[in-house]
Amino acid sequence: MKIIFFGTPAVAARFLNELILAENVAGVVSRPDRPRGRGLELQPPATKALAVQHGITVFQPEKFTPEDVARIESLKPDVGIVVSYGKLIPRDVFSIPAFGCFNIHFSLLPAYRGAAPMQWALINGETKTGVTAFWLEETLDSGPVLVGQECAITPSDDIFTLEEKLVTLGIGVMRRALECIKQGACAGKTQSGTPSFAPSLKKETGDIDWSLSAERIINLIRGTKAWPGAYSKLATGRWAGKTIKIRNARIYETAGRHQPGEIIAIVKNEGFAVACGAGALLVDEVHPESKKPMPAWPFLQGGAITSGDKFAII
Repeated sequence: MKIIFFGTPAVAARFLNELILAENVAGVVSRPDRPRGRGLELQPPATKALAVQHGITVFQPEKFTPEDVARIESLKPDVGIVVSYGKLIPRDVFSIPAFGCFNIHFSLLPAYRGAAPMQWALINGETKTGVTAFWLEETLDSGPVLVGQECAITPSDDIFTLEEKLVTLGIGVMRRALECIKQGACAGKTQSGTPSFAPSLKKETGDIDWSLSAERIINLIRGTKAWPGAYSKLATGRWAGKTIKIRNARIYETAGRHQPGEIIAIVKNEGFAVACGAGALLVDEVHPESKKPMPAWPFLQGGAITSGDKFAII
């Protein structure tokens, strides 16, 4: 079976590598090279680099032109597979393969349609998610489901650990979807249930609202850890006006009522506790403004913040 693969980042390259080892990948479509690093030199996406290494034809359209469509048609692919391509694929492209194109989506559709399903599942405190292989349609993540598989989200999971779980699960889902197509069981089932949506994160998504419960703030930290990070600006103290990203925290048991955003304790060898709208959290890993990420306790040794200092309330 001849495959055309649509994908761009390192996550997609892991799926592509599995296909290269076991299937006939006729071509790879990725987003264009982008400037990166201090020198802002153009760097190829991970999928392009892998395809070039294996002598596979690569397409990198900024926008699909008739010429791009004709070049992809010339490959005569049987099926297209889409993993984190990074842009909606138009009908005149996803309808080129004989069977069509299916997408690997990191949620149990119709839940969390959109660009950031893993992040929003964590932010919203979900205890389960999964991976869905579904046929592409013009509307967002709405096509018939070929294969779906569930995955538990544990309290210790963050975006990095959950991504690893779902990529491993997703490779298996992709294989099963291909087997279904090869065996002729490829119609898929209409999605059932009420859709929910997972739009791309924005920088302000990570701005901590200390009036929320400690549990909800911890979920925000888990879901935004890769980008943009959960952050807050200090309103008082030596570091007033500076921003701290909170990379890890846990529930802190405290008695009495405190103002949300107030640093209520410095815990030796661990970090600092912050009052929330309900409960408090103990911060044990931070990324201070203009510094590298570090454990909270060494950061506290400089006296940047002390008990009684307050974070800004949004």
